[in-house]
Amino acid sequence: MSKVVVFDHPLIQHKLTIIRDKNTNTKTFRENVNEIGSLVTYEITRDLQTKEIEVETPITKTKARVLAKDVVIVPILRAGLGMVDGIQNVIPTAKIGHIGLYRDETTLRPTKYYSKFPIEIKDATVLIVDPMLATGHSAIAAIEEVKAHGAKDIRFVGIVGCPEGVKEIQDHHPDVDIYMVSIDEGLNEVGYIVPGLGDCGDRLFGTK
Repeated sequence: MSKVVVFDHPLIQHKLTIIRDKNTNTKTFRENVNEIGSLVTYEITRDLQTKEIEVETPITKTKARVLAKDVVIVPILRAGLGMVDGIQNVIPTAKIGHIGLYRDETTLRPTKYYSKFPIEIKDATVLIVDPMLATGHSAIAAIEEVKAHGAKDIRFVGIVGCPEGVKEIQDHHPDVDIYMVSIDEGLNEVGYIVPGLGDCGDRLFGTK
């Protein structure tokens, strides 16, 4: 069974409160989502493997360690884009893939309209990024898509989730660990997380 990690760091929780507030403007919302992306990256990558190389300092040659394999960030469009810069600020060598999914508001099921991944995805640590884990359907579709392209080491990275979404990933992809800032109460009758933070994509890009 995949593990579920919920971050309780005071700075992360402070920024979560800012983005929950309906009065937070688009600029501040976007900045805080991005900053949360940076802060959670340290824990997401805590167990990445490294390898030893030799470097030369201004003083002498020495042994040092670097990441053993590539990291690929795969945001689920469009809300996932809000966390990419924050993660890449910490891992500037990370490659970026994209997967576009939209949710049918009647069935709540995702439909893929775009996917593009770097060739390194097969051997990389893949971070599937979406701030919201609601029904879990989009996350599952994204995981299935990157697996179809050969990915094996996959982690789901979000901000606000709910028990329904967590269970959905664990039931369908028990090999994928889940990293969240909050697991909220659940879903309302139209599939939104309660208390949640509203439509993250609209709030990120000022489209509502």
